[in-house]
Amino acid sequence: METASFNGILKTIFYIVAFYYIFKFLARLFLPIMVKKVVEKAGENFQRQYHTTYSSNNNHQQDDFVNTAPKSDKPRETKKVGEYIDYEEID
Repeated sequence: METASFNGILKTIFYIVAFYYIFKFLARLFLPIMVKKVVEKAGENFQRQYHTTYSSNNNHQQDDFVNTAPKSDKPRETKKVGEYIDYEEID
């Protein structure tokens, strides 16, 4: 079984610090590019979804406008739910 040496601890600390700075440097280079691509893709998806929704609603509105005709001249009868009862307070 090997014991930890002072040189091994220093190497480990050096590797951790080196990895940290390399990761930090690469993140500064590539993170803005990756974020920009993600935002552009989300914007494209939003626009595609908006255009498909808007165009389908627009087509339905035109069809409804052309095909609507007065059904009848009678006003629509409301449903009677129950009888109205007025309560008074008793002292």
